[in-house]
Amino acid sequence: MKLVNGKNYSYLETGRPVAEGRNGAVTSPHYLATQTGKRILDQGGHAAEAAIAVNAVLCVVIPHMAGLGGDLFALVWDEKEKEVKSLNGSGKSGNQVTREVYKQQDLKEIPERGPLSANTIPGTVDGWWELHQHYGKLKWEALFEDAIHYAENGFPITDKVSSYIQGKADLLSEYSSTKKIFFKNDRPILTGELLVQTDLAWAFKQLSKSGRNAFYDGEITDKIIAAMEKHGGLLVKEDFRNHTVEWERPLSSSYRGYEIYQVKPNTQGIAVLMMLNMLEKNDLVSIGDGTPDYYHLMAETAKLKFRFRDEWVTDLESIDLPYDKLLSKSLSEEVYGHFSWEEVNRLENLEELPEVDHGRDTAYLSAVDKDGNSISLIQSIFHEFGSGFMPESCGFFLQNRGSHFSLDENHPNTLEPNKRTFHTIIPGMALKNGKPFMLFGAMGGEGQPQTQCAMLTKVIDFGYNMQQTIEAPRWLYGKKWGEDSSTLKLEGRVSDEIEGAAMKLKS
Repeated sequence: MKLVNGKNYSYLETGRPVAEGRNGAVTSPHYLATQTGKRILDQGGHAAEAAIAVNAVLCVVIPHMAGLGGDLFALVWDEKEKEVKSLNGSGKSGNQVTREVYKQQDLKEIPERGPLSANTIPGTVDGWWELHQHYGKLKWEALFEDAIHYAENGFPITDKVSSYIQGKADLLSEYSSTKKIFFKNDRPILTGELLVQTDLAWAFKQLSKSGRNAFYDGEITDKIIAAMEKHGGLLVKEDFRNHTVEWERPLSSSYRGYEIYQVKPNTQGIAVLMMLNMLEKNDLVSIGDGTPDYYHLMAETAKLKFRFRDEWVTDLESIDLPYDKLLSKSLSEEVYGHFSWEEVNRLENLEELPEVDHGRDTAYLSAVDKDGNSISLIQSIFHEFGSGFMPESCGFFLQNRGSHFSLDENHPNTLEPNKRTFHTIIPGMALKNGKPFMLFGAMGGEGQPQTQCAMLTKVIDFGYNMQQTIEAPRWLYGKKWGEDSSTLKLEGRVSDEIEGAAMKLKS
């Protein structure tokens, strides 16, 4: 490993060149969606409109990650307003969704799949509507033309989407509404075959014609409620009618002269800012990127700061969250006193941290238009294929984000009616000298704050370009899906020598 000014030169060779331009840009997890975003920008659309159109196509082409039945969060910079605004597009639990309902069915926790896991109102469509109402230049219906086309006429699925369908074949064959879409000749559809979703095309046509009301007080709502009643779900029509998204002032904190923005809880974005406060105390260039000390610092920072995230992140209406204390440099100073370069903190030792008094699958996208308007947006149905439950004739999965609620009445994220649950998905935005500098986000559950910090340190501390930052090896402290323990995981591209040195730290 060769380090020069902290840079790990083994990471600087990239598989593709960095993309650069001056008249706007779009990025997303699928080429068809990115192409749609560019088309909207070429028509003179605002960056927010490009994001809506991109997200709509993602709901069609990566249905295991994105969908009308999910939630979204966004950070928006508008050149006329000259400030970062935050949109919380997550839905609350239904009015009849209580801990007692689950306990009466002898359930110790909320199921991860099925109608009982779909206990929160999807906020995505209302999020789109608010973005368009606030920033729209084009007609609403123009934003869904490509999504309708790909849903109605089909598109060849990629190997990655096919592998998800193969891996969740049992889940997708449980209901006739999903089996008819994702199976062909009684077997899961394969790479290169057309995925046609006529029911989803119908749903998008309803949205295109009637706006948000189609989803929250229209024909789509009726189909969702009918399915809930048929299959034992808990949501009722009044829950949809009462749904609203919220514009908020985002959280922010400084890092080496940059202003970093995150959405307020119920997301875990506050964890990014708390981690950066601790990382800022170190000279990362001297430590070096990709060194054992670098991985140790990052993992221990996540471990120490997640202790506060887990205690405080839930619906803000149910808790008095002490922002000033959690985001203060003084708290990070106290927490940093528990960090050691020679040892790792055991989880049971985290109780010694200072007290603060009370007062799995995701689609990230971003867009910048020619005028400099910018949006960082993240959307998810939680687990792959969400709840696995698709209301008949609707063509989309309902999310299972509400399965994240706890049935323990003393837990910060305990289930209550009309409450937003803890969300892992977080969009990020960084400003430099009062102008957007970087839009960033990632999939990966509780790994998202860690990935965001890794990206920011690589760009700000080590001077990597965006392509180098994206392709650099990743790391994760915490749980992956299906795991019961929190451990440090390093990508296979990290050398055995580095991994061995990092793992030799005393525990």
